[in-house]
Amino acid sequence: MSDQFDCKNCNESLYGRKYIQVEDNPHCIPCFDRLYAHTCQGCKEIIGHNAKELFYEDRHYHQDCFRCFRCDRSLAGEPFTSLEDSLICSDCYCNEFSSKCVACDKTVKPGSRMLEYDGASWHEDCFVCHGCEKPIGAEAFIPDSSSYYCVPCYERRVAPQCSHCKKALTKGGVTYKDEVWHKECFFCSGCKAPLAGQPFTSQGDSPYCVKCFSSLYAKKCAGCNTAITGFGDGKYVSFEDRQWHQPCFKCSRCSVSLVGSGFFPDRDQILCTDCNSDD
Repeated sequence: MSDQFDCKNCNESLYGRKYIQVEDNPHCIPCFDRLYAHTCQGCKEIIGHNAKELFYEDRHYHQDCFRCFRCDRSLAGEPFTSLEDSLICSDCYCNEFSSKCVACDKTVKPGSRMLEYDGASWHEDCFVCHGCEKPIGAEAFIPDSSSYYCVPCYERRVAPQCSHCKKALTKGGVTYKDEVWHKECFFCSGCKAPLAGQPFTSQGDSPYCVKCFSSLYAKKCAGCNTAITGFGDGKYVSFEDRQWHQPCFKCSRCSVSLVGSGFFPDRDQILCTDCNSDD
């Protein structure tokens, strides 16, 4: 008697029939297709044992169903990507979804190296310095209007020059009298103390801190004998060759304020109307 040779699933004899071995167990073709064949993502039909099968990201397709869902071209052997659960060829994807390079106006294809800045896209080789025309790549760059510069070209061609050290000013700085300085280069002409963020004044074209300007150039108040600098309560009163801070401009006898009032000079003194009448 011959040995029994049956399908592992349906137990029907496999003598004289095609079968497929699964883990050392023979299966008839109908049982194999029903138990182990994949369902095509495209047509939703079973991919039979004798059909050519393609798969992508755990999804299986008949070879003829492996197509772009936009133009229906076969994707077998062609570059493609996926859009949600559908496949799309590179051409359709580029036409509908890819960015265009603002330099050459050609599509930036998926997977290619690109650069994005301020809402615009470039091929990596198209993003070049406006000065030396070399690709900027991953290097630092500085925008200027609609142009982009590598740092050396920007410093050499575009950046304003510090009025003191004559080197490029690329960030921050101080502007005074239509000229620019690095913060560390803008200092008092007297004591050399930094003036950035500090009150200062000038004598001619030279900036001075309040202390140096007061000691070197400021007029002295005839009342308190301190400098009239124009800082703080900077209003002052001038009469003949003398000046007073407004709070110091008062009667030499009764100390009433003379700002906005009549007064009378009496040698080195100034008197209000009442005190002058007493004389």
